[in-house]
Amino acid sequence: MTGPARAGRWADGLRLAWGTLSAVPVPPPRRVDRPVAGAAMLLAPLAALPLVAAWVGWALLARWAGSPPLVTGGVAVALGVLLTRAMHQDGLADYSDGLSASYDRERALAVMKTGDVGPSGATAIALSLLVQAACLGALAPAPGGITLGAVALVTSRHVLAWACLRGVPSARPSGLGDMVAGSVARWQALTALAVVAGVTVVAAGPSALWAGLACVAAGLVGCWLVVERAVRRLGGITGDVLGAAIEVSLSLALVAASLLR
Repeated sequence: MTGPARAGRWADGLRLAWGTLSAVPVPPPRRVDRPVAGAAMLLAPLAALPLVAAWVGWALLARWAGSPPLVTGGVAVALGVLLTRAMHQDGLADYSDGLSASYDRERALAVMKTGDVGPSGATAIALSLLVQAACLGALAPAPGGITLGAVALVTSRHVLAWACLRGVPSARPSGLGDMVAGSVARWQALTALAVVAGVTVVAAGPSALWAGLACVAAGLVGCWLVVERAVRRLGGITGDVLGAAIEVSLSLALVAASLLR
């Protein structure tokens, strides 16, 4: 691949990541294919920057105003939902409803595709938002806690690279999952992880170094749990599985951060 073509792939990947993972308007990618999809998954943490900015700004304002922790956390979660059009919550709900509907693969995939939210999906959304709000409210009073919240947000998007590793199949031959499944090489995911870990070390500093790295590790564990279950029950990933991976990873990363802050 020539230099201009390679640069175009990464530029289109960034546009695809921002357009897919955030509500921030960006120009559409000039082309969408598997290399661009892989680049988008690797660059997904950059799509979390608006969320990081909203979180840091609100947390600082809440500290200044003396906001109660639950209010602080609740508003922080609401900002995240607004900036992502609740896409990831929708994925988590469909994933949960599909897995609880039937052990039959085709039936589970059909339930996930309907878009209706059943009791399992509603419960999953409620629990994840509750955990995230409680953790963010606990992290906001201290500068180190604010940093750890930002690390959790970035990590929850980085895990998409691992969810789309080569060898991870698509559950069905259509949709977002089919486009991105298997689009990331292992060395690329490891390189991206090294960048995320390096930024975490610098941002967290010596006082919160291990808490920051534990936050990243917890997010990766959350992704593995979601993807492993999807491959075993559904035969692969879908767009809903990716949304669920983001939300579960974010919740576990925030729990680790709030416990170790």
